[in-house]
Amino acid sequence: MTRKLIAILRGLPPGDAVAVGQALVEAGITTIEVPLNSPEPLVSIARLARAFAGRSEVRIGAGTVLTAQEVAQVRAAGGRLIVSPNTDAQVIGAAVAQGLDCWPGVFTPTEAFAALRAGATGLKLFPGALAGPEGLRALRAVLPPATQVYAVGGAGPGNFAAWRAAGADGFGLGTALYAPGLTADAVAARARAVIVAYDAAGGPA
Repeated sequence: MTRKLIAILRGLPPGDAVAVGQALVEAGITTIEVPLNSPEPLVSIARLARAFAGRSEVRIGAGTVLTAQEVAQVRAAGGRLIVSPNTDAQVIGAAVAQGLDCWPGVFTPTEAFAALRAGATGLKLFPGALAGPEGLRALRAVLPPATQVYAVGGAGPGNFAAWRAAGADGFGLGTALYAPGLTADAVAARARAVIVAYDAAGGPA
């Protein structure tokens, strides 16, 4: 089963990257982003990409990607996933041109449709805590039905069901899974708890 969950490893040091990544993948979370405002993020991405090079179901990439140049750097490091906090047509275009999945951050219908026109793979509703499930429900009413929307920031094991009922396809999770200093075993335990809650809320959309 491929669960629609993105692990956001903000603050991950390169020395912990492979162990934390393996803990997540073994628990069942196979999409991982290292935000570019982490320590030496491209090193972590490269190490993760090498570690899972033979696993087509594992997708490694970057978050907080703000420029087309950063898209190229992520691809050069072996990343296949571009996640941004905002909607930038140049970033989306660069990702699409290089064959990478692209999840820009959106908050309004204007941003959502601009992202889709630019070729986004799916939409990251951010910050989810401000939009809430009702904000997503209203956005869903006007989006093309096949649009994938992940709730990020304010979505977690305690409210997966409410978000799913409002139309969330998946979730990006940060501190619910990882914080700097956590051991791989601790991350694995958090990941297992997240998966139990996710599956109980209905699993993949």
